Amino acid sequence: MRGYRREWLGHDLLAGLVLTAVLIPVGMGYAQASGLPPIHGLYATVLPLLAYALFGPSRVLVLGPDSTLAAVIAAIIVPLSAGSPGRALALAGALALLTAAFQVLLGLARLGMVADLLSKPIRLGFMNAIAFTVIISQLPGLMGARGVSGSIPDRVVALVAIVRDGLVSPTAVAFGLGSLVALLLLRRWRPRWPAVLLVVVAATALSALLLRHGDADLPILGTIPRGLPLPAWPGIGWHDVVALAPGALIIALLSLADTSVLSRTLAARDGSRVDQNQEMVALGLANAAAGLFQGFPVSSSSSRTPVAEAAGARTQLTGVFGAAGIVAVLVLAPGLLQTMPIALLSAVVIVACLSFADPKGLWALRRQRRVEFLLALVCFAGVVLLGVLEGIGLGIGLSLMVLIWNTWHPYSAVLVRVDGRKGFHDALRHPTGRTVPGLVLFRWDAPLFFANAEVFRERALQALDEAPTPTVWLVVAADAMTDIDTTAAESLGELMAELRQRQVQLHLAGLKGPVRDRLFHYGLTPDLTEARFSPTVGAAVNLYRATHPVNWKDWDED
Repeated sequence: MRGYRREWLGHDLLAGLVLTAVLIPVGMGYAQASGLPPIHGLYATVLPLLAYALFGPSRVLVLGPDSTLAAVIAAIIVPLSAGSPGRALALAGALALLTAAFQVLLGLARLGMVADLLSKPIRLGFMNAIAFTVIISQLPGLMGARGVSGSIPDRVVALVAIVRDGLVSPTAVAFGLGSLVALLLLRRWRPRWPAVLLVVVAATALSALLLRHGDADLPILGTIPRGLPLPAWPGIGWHDVVALAPGALIIALLSLADTSVLSRTLAARDGSRVDQNQEMVALGLANAAAGLFQGFPVSSSSSRTPVAEAAGARTQLTGVFGAAGIVAVLVLAPGLLQTMPIALLSAVVIVACLSFADPKGLWALRRQRRVEFLLALVCFAGVVLLGVLEGIGLGIGLSLMVLIWNTWHPYSAVLVRVDGRKGFHDALRHPTGRTVPGLVLFRWDAPLFFANAEVFRERALQALDEAPTPTVWLVVAADAMTDIDTTAAESLGELMAELRQRQVQLHLAGLKGPVRDRLFHYGLTPDLTEARFSPTVGAAVNLYRATHPVNWKDWDED
């Protein structure tokens, strides 16, 4: 506020009013998708906006209920609530507080990088699965029927039963599909128009007109409580905390991944920088506010933030004005919302899901890298068939297994000299390359640790066995060896013992100083003296040729 300019006030006020019109239906729709009464979507919007305005580092980032998190929240609290709305609200509040605790701890400990566990294949599989799951969950509302819970196969069976038993409301279907088509067309042909605001006003007004003429075949929002929620500590037991904790951690990581990308994008536009750890703390405090005021976990919004920007937002006062607008509606005119069709809220959520679903990106992985495409498919199937937490856990576990396998079996190569090219190159890629008689150059492209030490030893000996001439020196190109643990050092000692029996000396080229110091600390100095280390492969080759006269001439010596 110390650097606030007076000319920004009008822009922030107008953007806040536009944001209010978007936040109300979207927040209520995401609350419904989370398995909670729609009004609590507004409670989960007001306080987080104010908290982020106080503590958030980003210029215009908008927080609130999120479509990505809706399915996660529903998957966590619905099975534990046993059909009790009061217990569901308590669980949702506790989930927000646990999420806040994880986010604040991650931010204060400067551990924002843990979100890197959610790799691109996992994110693609998860986002597409969440879009599919949420859309399926909103179809009953779109048809005017009661929501169904359970797994995706259970929900599909329930949808078939709804159609078979004639529980579909034609009026609700007309409102839902009409709103859906209108939102999609406006987003396509008039992207600058406030599509959600226009459709919500039109659908709510038409609903009020129909209800006034006696058409009761349309589920509506109904009477909502006037005023704001009072602070309340969620009344749950310790066993509930244990059950909610894994889900809270997943939500914290998902929020961190989305928020960090969005805030960095916004900062890059105006040439500023955002402290990601402060971002995490601010997000945690916003979730704490939501949890204490009858809300549920929130995150940054990649759909409402651009709305605020397009409306001319300059600072976080836009969020403050948006929150004030919601408060004004709740306190002064809650009746404006009571004729809002439930099918309209379902349409808003479905359009939001279609905006972040990325089937093209998922399919592009197939062309880019098959292994990552399979990881994304496994994550997608896991989320859809097993559940959100199980699917994400399965995806992370498989990603770590692939990482371990790649580090366990890294790429290695025998190096050769190629005429007309500087440096030394992979013999498999350059089969016409030349080798120095009596010298084997072996490159290892990974740190050396307990899992791959034996593979290193086997491949190094294989390179000696396949050498065209009897070997005198084995030079390991060790630029990529950023670490050598005690198990690998022991295996290296065994390799040197085998090389002594073959009358072959081991030399290391390009090994980093700290790693070389570690080898000396391990006690391998009787064999690995300073003379066995060279700064580069070229220096090792020159040293070998200076001490071992061989009939070999390099191309650049002419």
